[in-house]
Amino acid sequence: MEKIIMLGTGHGSVMNSYNTCFLLENDHENLLVDTGGSIQIIKNLQEKGYKLTDINNIFISHCHTDHILGLCWIFKKASVSFLNEERKSKINVYCNFEVAESIKKLIEAVFPDKLQEVLNENVLIQVLHDGDVVNIAGENITFFDVHAKSNLLYGFETILNCGAKLIFLGDETCNPILYDKLKGADYVMHEAFCLDSEENVPKFIKEHHATVKSVCQTMEPFDIKNLIIYHTEDSHDNKKELYTKEAKMYYSRNVIIPDDLDEIILNKND
Repeated sequence: MEKIIMLGTGHGSVMNSYNTCFLLENDHENLLVDTGGSIQIIKNLQEKGYKLTDINNIFISHCHTDHILGLCWIFKKASVSFLNEERKSKINVYCNFEVAESIKKLIEAVFPDKLQEVLNENVLIQVLHDGDVVNIAGENITFFDVHAKSNLLYGFETILNCGAKLIFLGDETCNPILYDKLKGADYVMHEAFCLDSEENVPKFIKEHHATVKSVCQTMEPFDIKNLIIYHTEDSHDNKKELYTKEAKMYYSRNVIIPDDLDEIILNKND
């Protein structure tokens, strides 16, 4: 069985949920995609029954604080485990060159010399290039530049063992250069900052992020079987209900609006 475990679903300024990050898991292993921005990443992993020793592969999509800073807490816990010889397996971090440089600077800036030495020995930073294919946990994953408007941002696509095509697009509105890639996909993960129906959507949101309405209108022509919407506002107690209602007005296939800690079972759709 293959599934996505949403450890967080919020955008970078949320207070009542965690920043967007998730586990892509199969029967053999898992890939942690982004880490959020705080120690909450450890708590949410534990709530889903995972220990840090279960996490050997991490992909960081870009350098923003709500995606990369959770690494500090993972590294802090892991470095002590390495020192105490409680952990044997190294940690593979997959990322673009901007993220790689930021991780190295973070380690140098916030960890004492002894832990820096341990991390430099046991954290393997794998620098990705546009189009690289890497086998992680038995899945061939193709990483690609999403051509974001801000900093260098990578997404990925993969044909899962169940035969389903999954595409992760990061946390900016999909660049039209990628539209052909989306056609007929079984699962596409796309951000939506807020409801379109909410008043006074800031100009920055409109330039860099989608609303539920706009992403559904954009994705509708591509025959995507399941559209997963994340990186959302957390100001609504009934977010799932409100976002699903707006989405179904503009999207004719299945729309998934996950909450923190929700699991999405992945299957090939006919």
